[in-house]
Amino acid sequence: MTFMPLRPAVIGFFAILVSHNDVIGPQGSVTLRICFNWSCARRQTMTFTPKDMALLKRHLALCPGTSLHDRLQHVRIGIWQMELLAQMYQPLLANDLAINDAEADVAGRMDCIDNASNTTTYLHILRDLRELAGWTVASPKVRSLFDLTAVHWTAVILDTETGLPWSVDSWFRPNGHLPLVMPLPSWSDRKRAWEPPFARLNATPHAIDELCHAPPPGLLEPAAFSF
Repeated sequence: MTFMPLRPAVIGFFAILVSHNDVIGPQGSVTLRICFNWSCARRQTMTFTPKDMALLKRHLALCPGTSLHDRLQHVRIGIWQMELLAQMYQPLLANDLAINDAEADVAGRMDCIDNASNTTTYLHILRDLRELAGWTVASPKVRSLFDLTAVHWTAVILDTETGLPWSVDSWFRPNGHLPLVMPLPSWSDRKRAWEPPFARLNATPHAIDELCHAPPPGLLEPAAFSF
C-alpha cells in the first residue's frame, strides 16, 4: 500500500506520463531524468558515463539465458544496477527505505509514483541498449485507484513471446536493491511477490550469477559482483 496525501492517483498519472526521456550519447553515455521526494516532487537530470554503462553491461552479461526466469533476472539486474548508479550521482537516494516507512520528511524518499516512473525510465534505457531481449516496455499501471490508502503504481513489461504483462515493482525495497517481478494480474490482485509461487523469481542471493539458470560464457569471478 502507498500512504500518501490526496494527490497520488491524479498527480501520479501526470507525473509518470512526462518522466520518460533518455538520450544515448555517441560515446555510450546515457542522460536521463529521475524523480524523487514523493509524487515526482523533485526531478533531476544526470548522465551515466560510458564507463558506468560498460560496468552495467558487464553485470548483465552474467545472466545471458533466454528462459523466462533468466530474462526476468536480466531485467532485475539492470534496474538494480541503474538505481545504484542514480544513487551515486544523487546521494540523497540512499535515504530511501522500503515502502514508505518513516519517510515523510526525508530528502531522497521515493513513493510508488517515483519508483514506477524511474523504473520505467531504466527499462527504456535497457531497451535502447538492446538489453531487453524478449520484452517491450509498457506504460505503468495502477491498482486500487480510488482507495487513497491503497493506490499503488508499478512499471510494466510485456513478454514478446506470450504478450503477457509483468509488474516490475521497486517500491517494496530500498533504492539500490533488486525489484520484485510477478505477472501483472497477480500484482493487481495484491499477491505477494516474496511468497510462493513467485519467491524463486525474487531471490536475493550473494552473487549475481546465482540468480540465473544458464551460466554465462567465460564466467567472471562471482565474488566481484556480490550483493
